[in-house]
Amino acid sequence: MNRVALAGNPNVGKSTLFNALTGMRQHTGNWAGKTVSTARGEYVYQGQEYQLVDLPGTYSLAAHSQEEAVARDYIESGQADAVVVVCDATCLERNLILVLQVMELTGKVLVCVNLLDEAQRLGVEVDLPALSQRLGVPVVGTAAGRQEGLEELKGAIARLVRADAPAAPRREPRERVTLAERYAAQVVRGERADRLRRQRRLDRLLTSKTTGIPIMLLLFGLVVWLTVAGANGPSALLTALFARIGDGLEGLLAGAPAWLSGILLDGVYRVTAWVVAVMLPPMAIFFPLFTLLEDLGYLPRVAFVMDHAFQKCRACGKQCLTMCMADMTLRHSRQ
Repeated sequence: MNRVALAGNPNVGKSTLFNALTGMRQHTGNWAGKTVSTARGEYVYQGQEYQLVDLPGTYSLAAHSQEEAVARDYIESGQADAVVVVCDATCLERNLILVLQVMELTGKVLVCVNLLDEAQRLGVEVDLPALSQRLGVPVVGTAAGRQEGLEELKGAIARLVRADAPAAPRREPRERVTLAERYAAQVVRGERADRLRRQRRLDRLLTSKTTGIPIMLLLFGLVVWLTVAGANGPSALLTALFARIGDGLEGLLAGAPAWLSGILLDGVYRVTAWVVAVMLPPMAIFFPLFTLLEDLGYLPRVAFVMDHAFQKCRACGKQCLTMCMADMTLRHSRQ
């Protein structure tokens, strides 16, 4: 049985493509020694059986998280006869960075540009033959949600499994980013081309060594301030409300034994009320703000800016987001 690995960034339609290819012939579990889930499925093409291995969605193969380590180790192990890297046609540049990383690990790479229907709706056109020429690997376009391009993809996989190709030379991270920008500028056309160029200029501003960190500190400081300042009023109201309810409960338990009253009132109710009053308001403000930054595409840029510094501590840039959340919670609990 031919084994095919399916790699890609999160939210590029990789799971949709996996389900479209395998149907109900799939099973899930965990990678050996890891808490990261895995999905495997089978399909038949021209009498040949293929096993599709859905690797964890990841932006990088730097192996600073369990997902990145699982994806990198599997590709490097040579267990896959081919690796299909799924890309989002609406934001190709960011996806090409992972494509270049995979190409450095194996030469048996196929690029699947998915979500072509969404790209067409947004006025984006991707020149697939030109992209294939620049990358030096096969490129196939699909719209997995509509079952479009699947037969062409299966045929390209079958040809790739029988082929033999060397891996690409290793590149520095900045060189990969530069190449991804160049290739995207050359193959992406349509009404949004100017918008993509403006986005690249914004990327340079937000990820620059001189401007990236000051902008990040300013935005995160604003988010923390809005969260802490905005949560004080609701927290005070909830505290007063729970205090009045507590007084009522204390009256109801006036005749109960002291140990029972202590457990129910002090041990259960007041602790729960404190947690809700302190934690609920800031979470209700903080998470929508973080979701907005994620939807705007800013959080991956923050991870990119902080990754170099965090690598020195054997961590990854994404962990700065967790630290920001913990700092916000600690600040509010001290109010």
